[in-house]
Amino acid sequence: MANWSNVQAPANPAQIDQLVEQATRALGGLPLSILRNRRELGTRADQAVRDALRSFPAVNLSSMQIQHIVSQVIARVGGLGFLDALLPPNSNEFTDLALNADGRVWGRRKAGTGKFEDLGLRPSKDEVWRALEALLAPEGRACSESTPSVDVKLPRDQELNFGGARIKAIHPALAPGAGYPVLALRLFEGAPVTPDRLVRWGVFPEAVVDSLLEAVSNRLRVLVLGGTSTGKTTLLSALCHGVPADERIVKIEDPEEIWLPHPNVVTLEARPAPPGSSVPPYEVKDGVDDAMRLAPAYLIVGEVRKGDAALALFRALMSDHAGLTTFHASHPEHAVKRLSIIMWGDTQTPQAAVKELFAEALDLVIQIGWRGGRRTALGVWEVAGIAGGDVKFRPLWQPGDAQLQPLHRQRD
Repeated sequence: MANWSNVQAPANPAQIDQLVEQATRALGGLPLSILRNRRELGTRADQAVRDALRSFPAVNLSSMQIQHIVSQVIARVGGLGFLDALLPPNSNEFTDLALNADGRVWGRRKAGTGKFEDLGLRPSKDEVWRALEALLAPEGRACSESTPSVDVKLPRDQELNFGGARIKAIHPALAPGAGYPVLALRLFEGAPVTPDRLVRWGVFPEAVVDSLLEAVSNRLRVLVLGGTSTGKTTLLSALCHGVPADERIVKIEDPEEIWLPHPNVVTLEARPAPPGSSVPPYEVKDGVDDAMRLAPAYLIVGEVRKGDAALALFRALMSDHAGLTTFHASHPEHAVKRLSIIMWGDTQTPQAAVKELFAEALDLVIQIGWRGGRRTALGVWEVAGIAGGDVKFRPLWQPGDAQLQPLHRQRD
């Protein structure tokens, strides 16, 4: 007599949906390095589906049906959708990607004019939400009405040539439109920026790059200025190659972007206070203060944004430390003015004291920006002290010059 209890029946649609859901849950929280690696993700999805099948012993599936379920799981878990072709390793064209509440996708290219362009993509809302979930889930975050504004940092991955990214997501509850979330990705360089690339990109002539690297090697303290997406951090990364290979470096970033080829490097990364936690934030100022106890020869701060960070850094650079940093300003005099405003607002440091600190803590100021539709250096100045109550700057180079003028400032 046949044992009808052991007979396997074909799976019905509801059972297939359950299999997909169970396997998808089992793969929740995978890092981006696996989500971007289709072979590895496929292997894991296949195993998750076969594990899930053990919960359905009476269901019979063909190999083709199993592969179809695996494909559904891959689509849901690694659902980067419209972003897939725009991110490394598939593309290294962009510095920024953005999705607006109307569903339009915009991008800012590395080799472009600095303007966002409509990429002509119109993903569905379901595709967008799957992509956003895939980006946020590995960091344990979600964008919802209860947490409508989310900031996440994606770590770098050398195998994918992915330098990491900063993500901002806004729920439709706060961003009226067609019901899409607002999404902005700032993509970081996936590999070290070597000085020769500054020459190839036309940022500086080769002789000027060599002189700036020598200045860094001689421990001169450098401030790089520029506007949003002008390449301040990229320029800073390249100049860091002037730091001698045997020196100890501590760098403080928010978030980490700078690649260094040196063997003796400590990185301190700022972080916000965890949501719903009593744990305090760790800010750039805290990183600078901690760095002073880590015996650095060179101190590198990715960007100064707050007055307390500027004050901490200036104090550090005045205590026999070499260093490099960036600041958002359109000219050296503008930098002094902006620093005076934010340092007074954050630390009540008087304007005259800010100028004295600036003149004592910094040796060189480099300006980068847009000229003729491309990113390029706009000038190099030596900080020439205080005269008449203002910081004075001596021009060393301007576009069209073949070489950097000799420096007056020297450091041991």
